[in-house]
Amino acid sequence: MPNDRDQRFSRIADNGAFDVIVVGGGINGIGVFRELSLQGLRVLLVEQNDYCSGCSAAPSRMIHGGLRYLENGEFSLVRESLQERDALLQNAPHMVRPLPTTVPIRSVFSGVMNSVANFLNLRTQPAERGALMIKAGLTLYDWVTRRRRVLPTHDFQGPRKTRKQWPQLRKDTRFTATYYDAWISHPERLGLELLEDSEAANPDSIALNYVCLTANDDTTLTLKDTESGAIWPVSTKAIVNATGAWVDVTAAQLPGQYDALKPMVEGTKGSHLMIDSPELRDALGGHMIFYENSDGRVCILFPYLSNVLVGATDIRVAAPGRTRCEDEETSYILQSLGGVFPDISVTPSQIVFSYSGIRPLPKSDQEFTGRISRGHFVKRLDGPVPQFCMVGGKWTTFRAFAEQTTDDVLHELGRSRVCHTLSMPIGGGRDYPEDTLSWVAETCAKFGVSPKRARHVLDLYGSNAHLVLTACEEFPEDSDLVPNCAYSVAEITYLIRSERIVHLADIILRRTSLAITGQVSSDIISRVAAIAAKCLGWDAARQNKETASLISELGEYHGVCPQTLANRSK
Repeated sequence: MPNDRDQRFSRIADNGAFDVIVVGGGINGIGVFRELSLQGLRVLLVEQNDYCSGCSAAPSRMIHGGLRYLENGEFSLVRESLQERDALLQNAPHMVRPLPTTVPIRSVFSGVMNSVANFLNLRTQPAERGALMIKAGLTLYDWVTRRRRVLPTHDFQGPRKTRKQWPQLRKDTRFTATYYDAWISHPERLGLELLEDSEAANPDSIALNYVCLTANDDTTLTLKDTESGAIWPVSTKAIVNATGAWVDVTAAQLPGQYDALKPMVEGTKGSHLMIDSPELRDALGGHMIFYENSDGRVCILFPYLSNVLVGATDIRVAAPGRTRCEDEETSYILQSLGGVFPDISVTPSQIVFSYSGIRPLPKSDQEFTGRISRGHFVKRLDGPVPQFCMVGGKWTTFRAFAEQTTDDVLHELGRSRVCHTLSMPIGGGRDYPEDTLSWVAETCAKFGVSPKRARHVLDLYGSNAHLVLTACEEFPEDSDLVPNCAYSVAEITYLIRSERIVHLADIILRRTSLAITGQVSSDIISRVAAIAAKCLGWDAARQNKETASLISELGEYHGVCPQTLANRSK
């Protein structure tokens, strides 16, 4: 309910003392909030914007072992990533699913000497990987998971099979190799489910968005609600700095002996495009194409919900901040497609959404950004209140990184771990039906909904789908939000009332897939804004302000201009 936020603030006013305060509500912050809460600690999570609204909202939407990390000799990272990938496939099957991945290959021996040089830490630009290198890498990839195999082993295709299965690949493609990783459908929603699980397991823990933490001195902290301006004194025994690309900025502002001359993080910008191209989607055949652009940068291309996701760029940035996909990045990504499927024309007009984020990578002197480690570590800063800085990390390994950070904090506080989460289901992944076809039929009969609607709620909410449908029955209106939209008025009402919504952008951009799939239109924005106003008590001025802010954000950061929104309504 909307007043849950006020109730959380009231609980802080009654008792502002916490064992740990986690700063940052991205996936790493949420992961460590969950781990610490499950150990019985009283934890406060502080996020200055919405949950998973920064880099955690801008991943490649892959859950993967990191095949290319093998070239850097990061075998432990690959092993950890594969373990976490397989765990997410088991723990969150409603959002994390297998993804067959195919690598086009044009040569046999290319890249061998380059890989050797890189393995010996000799700085080189990457060379095109040939069949020999890719076969070796995939064999090692399979070997790592030999004792707990969840996905099939790789398959290598020769010229005849390659041409038959992939007739639209560029003509000089000699071989293809197919292996399995995974993809995530709604990463921001998975983050929210982790929060809900955490507070349900430990009601003493509290998570809040649109708040900030400030230090008055080395031991006195203040929590501020950035919406109302209200403040509360809080205290803690330890701070976890999980602010991603902003780790250094945050470290300098909070207690802890931070050395500004030794920054911990540097960012690289990654941009992605969502493309509406049935021809390209059909050519993929349900696979991801894992390919190299002309500059040696690895790119990805795979079916995502109703469209095709393609990316990404990898550009160094001097300072953290909100980013967008610039015109030159769009050109770079579209140009790369021509090197894979040269006979399929994709134009800027087919881009329905774009997004960009800053990867919080460990500080490195590598010249080529692709060589910078995607690993992670915890840096402890001394002080009256010790600060534990989470450096690096990626979506796939958030649980392992959170576990590592939690163990460091538990050691600091003299506490012991009481449970582990590797095999713990997440949200709607708990009791997920094995036979989804039977589940859809039973749901249609029980709730009187169409198979399309039953599949929609299963894909979004997993085993919690019946709870959502039951809640929707309580609302008098349950028509489609707009014609041919999968979301209903009752469903949007339910989400606004129950999923920590503060702003209109929260629901359009993160609680639903309306924006990223290219569905969002002027009509949808108006309809959702009216529902939010009714649920949250907004007056006309607030409703207009929220609408204008969202439209501006879509145009500025996602390539969806007001004219596009208007055209979609037609």
